[in-house]
Amino acid sequence: MSAILKPIAFLIIIFAAYAVKRAGLFKPRDYRVMQVVVFNFTLPASVIVSFATNPHHISMLLVSAFGFLCAMLPLPLVYLATRRKPVADRAFLMLNACGFNVGNFCFPVLQAFMGPSALITAAMFDVGNSIMVTAGTNVMTTSLLHIDMDRPLTEQDAGDAPTVPYVRPTDRDARRMARRAKLRAIAKGFLTSIPFDIYMLMIVVMLFDVKIPGVVPTLLQPVADANSFCSVFMVGMLMDLPKTGKDVRDVLRVLGWRLPMGLLFACAAWFVLPFDAEVRKAAVMLTLAPTAVFSTLFTDKVLGNAKLAGFTLAASAIIAICLMTGANFLLPA
Repeated sequence: MSAILKPIAFLIIIFAAYAVKRAGLFKPRDYRVMQVVVFNFTLPASVIVSFATNPHHISMLLVSAFGFLCAMLPLPLVYLATRRKPVADRAFLMLNACGFNVGNFCFPVLQAFMGPSALITAAMFDVGNSIMVTAGTNVMTTSLLHIDMDRPLTEQDAGDAPTVPYVRPTDRDARRMARRAKLRAIAKGFLTSIPFDIYMLMIVVMLFDVKIPGVVPTLLQPVADANSFCSVFMVGMLMDLPKTGKDVRDVLRVLGWRLPMGLLFACAAWFVLPFDAEVRKAAVMLTLAPTAVFSTLFTDKVLGNAKLAGFTLAASAIIAICLMTGANFLLPA
C-alpha cells in the first residue's frame, strides 16, 4: 500500500504548493530560493548519503553509460526533427524532452516500490544522466542553436529563425578567441553545477574504493531526507497552468517525444542490460521518469518560462507515476 501512496503523496505536495502560491503566500519568484536549496544542498546531500550507505560495484558503471545514452540520444533527434521551427520552440523542446528526474523523484519512488537496494541502480543511472541534465543538455542546446548562455533568448535577435543568427569570425585570432570563450562557457556550465561535481567525486571514491567516514552520512542524512519534499514542493511553486493554445501544444510536444522514447529505453533496459531482474526492473522504471528539475532551471535561464517547464514536469510526473506503478506490478524482480 505504501508503494502506491508515496507517489500519490508527491502529487498532493505539488498541488498543495501550487494552491498556496495561488493564495498569495509566495511571490512569483520565490521558487528560486527553493531552487538554491535543492540544487546546492538537498540533492548533493542525498547523492553522498546514497554512495556512503550502499555498496556500488564497478560493474554498475554500465548502468551509468546506459543512463547517459538515454539522456543524450533524444537531443540530437529533436534538433534534427525541428530544424524548421523557431528557435524558442526548439529550445523549449530540447531542454525538456531530454533527461530524467532521478534524484528528486525516482529515489523516493523506487525506495517505496523496491526498497533501499534499488537506490544503488538509481544512483548509478543518475551518474550518466546527470552529465546531461546538470549541464550537458543546456550546453548542447545553446551551442547547437547559437544561444548566448549568459543572456535570455528574449535579449537576443532570434525572431522566428530556427537558430540565433551567428557570424563566424574571419580572422584566425578572432576564431581562436571565440573557441576559447566557448570552451570556458562549457567548462563553467559543468564545473559550477554542484550535483555534477558531487557525482564525479563519488565516481572517484568508488573507483579507488575510498571509504566515506560514517560521520558524513550521519550529518547529511537530515538534509538528504528533505530532498524529496523540497524538490516536489518547488515544482508546485513554479508551476502554472498553460495560458495559451501554444503553451498546451508545447507541453504536448514534449510528452509526445518523452513517452515513446521512454518506452523504447525501457525495453532496452529489460531485454539488453546484462544484470539480474531486480537491477533491470529498476532501470526500466528509471527510463519512465518525468522531466528533470534542472529543465525548469535552464528553461528559466534561456527562455524565462520556468512556469511552463514546471507544468510540463508536473504533467510528466503524473504519467510517470502511472507507468512506474504498472512496471512495478508487471515485471518480476
